[in-house]
Amino acid sequence: MKDYLSMDEAELRAELETVRGQYQGFCGMDLRLDMSRGKPCPEQLDLSQEMLRMVDNYTGEDGTDARNYGLLAGMPEARRFFADLLRLDDPEEVIVCGNSSLAMMYYLIDLGWRAGFVDSVRPWRFCNNIKFLCPVPGYDRHFLVTEYFGFQLVPVPMLPTGPDMDLVEQLVKNDETVKGMWCVPVYSNPDGYTYSDDTVKRLAAMQTAAPDFKIIWDDAYCVHHLTDEPCETLQVLEECKKAGNPERALLFCSTSKITYPGAGVAALGASRRNIQHILANMTPMIISYDKMNQLRHVQFLKDRKGVLDHMKKHKAILAPKFDLVKDSFARQLAPYGRIARWTDPKGGYFISLYLMDGCAKRTVQLCKEAGVVLTGAGASYPYGLDPQDHHLRIAPTYPSLAELDTACKLLCVCVRMATLETLLQA
Repeated sequence: MKDYLSMDEAELRAELETVRGQYQGFCGMDLRLDMSRGKPCPEQLDLSQEMLRMVDNYTGEDGTDARNYGLLAGMPEARRFFADLLRLDDPEEVIVCGNSSLAMMYYLIDLGWRAGFVDSVRPWRFCNNIKFLCPVPGYDRHFLVTEYFGFQLVPVPMLPTGPDMDLVEQLVKNDETVKGMWCVPVYSNPDGYTYSDDTVKRLAAMQTAAPDFKIIWDDAYCVHHLTDEPCETLQVLEECKKAGNPERALLFCSTSKITYPGAGVAALGASRRNIQHILANMTPMIISYDKMNQLRHVQFLKDRKGVLDHMKKHKAILAPKFDLVKDSFARQLAPYGRIARWTDPKGGYFISLYLMDGCAKRTVQLCKEAGVVLTGAGASYPYGLDPQDHHLRIAPTYPSLAELDTACKLLCVCVRMATLETLLQA
């Protein structure tokens, strides 16, 4: 074992020359690999091909012709399907939308900013210095939405049980400018953590100075299991109702990584009062979403059990990729001392790789120069700024196993090279 943290300067310089030679070997391979986003691979997309050949009749169960205008809230069978997926008993608490849950989250932030919610004293745009809580590391697209609307982004550390609730409760209790919080509750992006029961109950019941505080509950990975021990949270809307805060939670999910990312179906879950308010404000914008696509998905996936059976096919493709990445880190980073650590997700689309402070940007740069594109260092933090420059979001899903093996070997060499350079500068 070569413990970099125990080496003297001469040993570090000698090791750096060795690692540079390994790196130059990769530079001569003319690699062109992209691991920058969590995209399904072609084999995953092929799993849903039959859906495109299924529907001969676009008449819904209530007689609605899905090819025509109408039913802004979605086809009844689609509302029931997504209520099942979100573990809601009442389909009237669901709106089935277009292909993008992110677009719906954007719309709901816009609604709060422009018109307010049913529990708002005034629209958010009339409040000074509005803030939004951002668990870190987290999803960059979430942060970008609230940054776009002028919110101050307030980072909250992620723990294996979810966001640091002691800090969250402290931040929201006496500050009415804190209007909401981003949450990816199951297999969080990018750590892969799942919120504990205690975390969900505290989020639902905590005292907030803002009467219209909103939990944006992005359940993007609720069925994306990688093991035979699936993780699940308490149903947050039900917990909010029990705590006397029925309008607090806004739930989102989609089939984007179940069927087709560009042509799936997204849904929103909320209290009936919230749903009525949202539909009333949607009416000037759109007459109805793509109900034909809604029917195709319901007929193909059928129900929650059908989705879970379908996702087992995804797991068979993805689990070996995640295992390969973790095994690569264990074989090619662990022997060099405590220079890195990584998460061990039971589902989702990402692995977090934590390096020595000051090494993340340099690692990404080295990988890019050798032909492998990673998510930018800092992307998982508000404003793209990781104050420790130590976190990388690893997306194993899209490359083939052979490509992923090569990319991981290069990544580990780049981590070692960046670490050695940093130690020699200290």
